[in-house]
Amino acid sequence: MSKNSAALKYLVSLLPILLFFISCEDTDTEIIEYTPEPVPIVLEEFGFNLNDFNVVRDTIQPGDTFGDILDAYGVSNQDILEVASKFRDSFDVRRIVVGKPYVLLNSKDSLNKTEVFIYQKNKVDYAVVDFRDTLQVFTAEQPVSTKEREVSGVITNSLSMTMQENNLSPNLTDRMASIFAWTVNFYGLQKGDNFKLIYTEKYINDTIPAGIDEIKAAYFEHRGKPLYAFQYEKDSINRVVDYYDENGDNLRRAFLKSPIEFNYRISSRYNLKRRIKYYGYKLRPHKGTDFAAAIGTPIVATADGVVTKSERRGGNGNYVKIKHNSTYETQYLHMKRRKVRVGEYVRQGEVIGWVGMTGNTGGPHVCYRFWKHGKQVDPFKQDLPMSSPLEEEYREAYFNFIPSLKERLDCIQY
Repeated sequence: MSKNSAALKYLVSLLPILLFFISCEDTDTEIIEYTPEPVPIVLEEFGFNLNDFNVVRDTIQPGDTFGDILDAYGVSNQDILEVASKFRDSFDVRRIVVGKPYVLLNSKDSLNKTEVFIYQKNKVDYAVVDFRDTLQVFTAEQPVSTKEREVSGVITNSLSMTMQENNLSPNLTDRMASIFAWTVNFYGLQKGDNFKLIYTEKYINDTIPAGIDEIKAAYFEHRGKPLYAFQYEKDSINRVVDYYDENGDNLRRAFLKSPIEFNYRISSRYNLKRRIKYYGYKLRPHKGTDFAAAIGTPIVATADGVVTKSERRGGNGNYVKIKHNSTYETQYLHMKRRKVRVGEYVRQGEVIGWVGMTGNTGGPHVCYRFWKHGKQVDPFKQDLPMSSPLEEEYREAYFNFIPSLKERLDCIQY
């Protein structure tokens, strides 16, 4: 190899080192930093992109009306009147309740005019009034999921206090008490009585608690006697659901003992020989049973039936009357407000109104009247029938359904 060739080969071998030093030298080259533009976060609620609106959140205040709220944000009286008159089935503007939240979606211009009104009936259900383009009014639900829970407790004082000590919802207390209403005297519980529950709880967007969904199975030990209850849907088409024990017997009687579930006292019983000092001790028969409770306490139907009366009249005040079958009727007097209308079918335990003082009454209570063959009688002296046991056609499926639930109840630890 010639000397020139060797020198050239040597220089080529040094080339990577030379390039390294050149690249690392200080230069006047401007370094431009690139910052990507932030991606806007889409805030979606009630099916609307909130970024497209000025959002106003508030609650119904005493004296507020639907018209007043929207008039303040530029909605025309014509549109307000149309909603109030044509869409009562979807959203009755007369029934907005003080304390309930609402949302206004307003235009993002200088007018700030309401384009959408959303009224939240509860955590799940809401009504939408959309004023854009063609007026639309509809109801909808938040996306809801359920989670299954297992809980237990031992009675130390009262059921409600025990549930509270275990951080359980008062609604769960009511639900369980309704299931065992005819088999457990909840005002006569003993220390050591205990319960176990398998139930589902509702959540909005998988995170926000939205109340109890349903109790799937329950166990209550009262005075040493074990009592099981299993929820069973025997008719999925008509959604006929009831609670039965391990023998397939229905836990309900045909009638509840009281139209008020908790926190009441009997202030006056059925008494055909009653005499009152105020009226000069004249005979003034009392053909009802008075259950005293705070104003606003829910009143429930004591049995399934059809509403035949729902009105305000004379000394009865606001009252509801229900026909249960060809033999029995019940009547509920002095309500603050009625919840049901004539012709509606109500289920046992369904709220039909609230305790009040309308009509002739000296204090808040519901006068419960019980009719048998058209004659008012004392409900506490009637041999009321049990609800029918599970029909034979459903029993095989039921007895195949309950073993796994019973095993789970038995395995829950206190």
